[in-house]
Amino acid sequence: MPRKPFIDLSTLDESRLQATRDEIYEVNPHRFEFQLLDGIYFHDWEAGLSAGFRNVRDDEFWVRGHIPGRPIFPGVLMLETAAQLVSYCVMSQKPDGGFLGFGGVDDVKFRGAVVPGQRVIMLGKMLENRQRRCIGATQAFVDGKMVYEGTITGLWL
Repeated sequence: MPRKPFIDLSTLDESRLQATRDEIYEVNPHRFEFQLLDGIYFHDWEAGLSAGFRNVRDDEFWVRGHIPGRPIFPGVLMLETAAQLVSYCVMSQKPDGGFLGFGGVDDVKFRGAVVPGQRVIMLGKMLENRQRRCIGATQAFVDGKMVYEGTITGLWL
C-alpha cells in the first residue's frame, strides 16, 4: 500500500510557481531533452519539502520507441525527474555551486503508467543532507493517484 503524500496535493496552487523551467535551469545542470522538471510549485528548505511537476508531451524523444502505439513514460526517466527535484532542492540552497551527481536509488515502486498528455506532480522530502551526500524520499502523482515512490541518493562530485 502506498504511503500518504508528503504534501497535501489540494494545497498546491498550480497557477503560481516558486520556480519556472528557466529558473530551474539556472540551478540544475541538466540541459535539452534531459531537463525534466517544468516547474516548482513549492519548496520549503526548513521543512525539507518540495513539489514540482513535469508535463509529459507526445513529441518527446522516447515516445516513438517506448512502446509503439502505446507510449509509456519510461521508469528510468521518472527516476531522473525525481533526482532532479532532489538536486534542485539541495543545489538551490548551496550558492557556492558544486555538482550533485546520482548516487543511488532505493525502495522504488512504480504504481501506475504515465502517458503523454499527463502532468506528473513530483513530491520530495529530504531525509539527510550532509557534506558528502544527500538523501530524499520522492513520490509522483497523476490525477491524485500515486504512480511512483522511491528514495534518491545524491553525491557531491
